[in-house]
Amino acid sequence: MMLFGKISQQLCGLKKLPWSCDSRHFWGWLNAVFNKVDHDRIRDVGPDRAASEWLLRCGAMVRYHGQERWQKDYNHLPTGPLDKYKIQAIDATESCIMSIGFDHMEGLQFVEKIKLCKCHYIEDGCLERLSQLENLQKSMLEMEIISCGNITDKGIIALHHFRNLKYLFLSDLPGVKEKEKIVQAFKTSLPSLELKLDLK
Repeated sequence: MMLFGKISQQLCGLKKLPWSCDSRHFWGWLNAVFNKVDHDRIRDVGPDRAASEWLLRCGAMVRYHGQERWQKDYNHLPTGPLDKYKIQAIDATESCIMSIGFDHMEGLQFVEKIKLCKCHYIEDGCLERLSQLENLQKSMLEMEIISCGNITDKGIIALHHFRNLKYLFLSDLPGVKEKEKIVQAFKTSLPSLELKLDLK
């Protein structure tokens, strides 16, 4: 288990092998393996533990409710009662999370903040999937989406389902074209939202 955690982190961080034109397909396949949902595992250890394992395996970090420290080492995930550690924040900067892994988020009830930065596999469908999860619709307070090139206006607009969202930061999203339309949509649906845009 310890060896797997170290290897998975290293592999997720690698982008392309210079000596192989097929390496992109290999890494895409390997990242898909890391994102595969194991419903038996979710049932056995609970949604927060299973989601933590998924996120850390893909190079992301989590912070648990009531703790200041970010958990980033797969091999040092806390042990103890399954209901003790509830994910409060997710930082997926430069991780390889992708849509097929988002079923891990379904049972999470306490996630208040998500940061997606330089996530090459994140696309509109991921944001739409997140915004459809009832628990997240209630719990989400803050979100940052930065340098995710596959995100378009469609994915951003879907975030209006997070009815308690207080802060949304959007930066360096070349696929987002209609800035004014987004501003108006959020003014209507989430009037108390602090929306910060750094878009061209």
